[in-house]
Amino acid sequence: MSRHVAVIGAGAAGLTAAIRAAEAGARVTLLNAHPKVGLKILMSGGTRCNVTHATVTERDFNAGSRPFVARVLRAFTVEQTLAWFAALGVELKLEDTGKYFPVSDDAQTVLDAMLGAASRAGVSVRCGARVVQLERRGSGDGFRLGIQNVRDGAAFLEVSAVGRSHWEPSAVEPDEWLEADAAVMATGGLSFPRTGSDGTGYSLLESLGHSLESTTPALTPLAAEDPLCRVAQGVTLDAELSLWRGDARLIAVRGSFLIAHFGYSGPVSLDLSRHYLRAGLEAGASAAPLRVTASFVPGIDRTALNAAWLAAAGMESRATVRRFLASMLPDRLGMELAKEAGVHPATALSQVPKAARAALMVQLTARPLPVNGTLGYEKAEVTAGGVRLSEVNPSTLESRVAPGVFLCGEVLDVEGRLGGFNFQWAWSSGTVSGRWLDA
Repeated sequence: MSRHVAVIGAGAAGLTAAIRAAEAGARVTLLNAHPKVGLKILMSGGTRCNVTHATVTERDFNAGSRPFVARVLRAFTVEQTLAWFAALGVELKLEDTGKYFPVSDDAQTVLDAMLGAASRAGVSVRCGARVVQLERRGSGDGFRLGIQNVRDGAAFLEVSAVGRSHWEPSAVEPDEWLEADAAVMATGGLSFPRTGSDGTGYSLLESLGHSLESTTPALTPLAAEDPLCRVAQGVTLDAELSLWRGDARLIAVRGSFLIAHFGYSGPVSLDLSRHYLRAGLEAGASAAPLRVTASFVPGIDRTALNAAWLAAAGMESRATVRRFLASMLPDRLGMELAKEAGVHPATALSQVPKAARAALMVQLTARPLPVNGTLGYEKAEVTAGGVRLSEVNPSTLESRVAPGVFLCGEVLDVEGRLGGFNFQWAWSSGTVSGRWLDA
């Protein structure tokens, strides 16, 4: 008789693991805590689902071990991902950003194809089956899974509202028990908890003896009280954000920057968020405070800007500050930066005092962004931190602490930058964790 495998979590990684295990000959039960399957897939990429990126390496990830990540990515590459989705009937297109999306521009296409593959492979999918206990069978071989049945989305929010920090597996009485020979943990992290990622997977793994790297939101918008958010709300442009501790620059990231009513969004803000939160988590009490600056003219330093200013002033004596800024920036943003530097936008370039010009150059290349936090897990696309990679075999993703348990996706201490990298991690790690079984 084939082994019975319970896959806990029916997101991108869990669906992949379930399909792979069933194709290898296992009898697979896929358990999803939320009554609806694949909610994060449907939400991703503005509901278009950024399936992967043209080039994916371990350098695109933050993790406890990049060699670990590299090994998993090699086991199921971008090229294999493209071929797999083609075989599933999902036609993909490559955009100028290097991102792959379904030609339909509809995430439902991806989810339907994966559910179809799971059905054809014989996977039994149970929705609204929240695993609240995971323990060894009395014989020591295989596992017992305590399941709480969740009726609908509202009920799910009720049972998960206490959050991971107050939740203990032993404190929840299951409605039923399921026995399995092996378990695949694809429970996700803490991001978008209303979709099913409420942290119970972390607690289940801790109950088996695993330890966690501290978790924080990642790929979440930055919160701020900034005049820019009032006068330039909705403005989008290319920018470079730098994170500093005192005079030391910790990291710089570049990409599309969106000024929103609550603070800052867009890919560059989301990519910086994990570094901002992790740096705050790791700092000691005596550490210098963190600060963030923005260059709204990335790739251009103050010397080059000053030369461009003087050249523009020399070419036309009546050239104004506003016209100069408009050649580089959206008008509303340029006007606010000029105001902050004490420069009237109608002033001719040649008439601006040297000190005022220097102040404006600072605003263009290193304007302080008064970040006071993030929008947290509720808006985070992924979770930073998770199960320590040293406790998992990179060849199979089997737990070294609890043999017979396999881990994939976001539950591990791996998270990628924005652009399809986290989905590639899901496809790769789901494949590795699921395909180990032969009937």
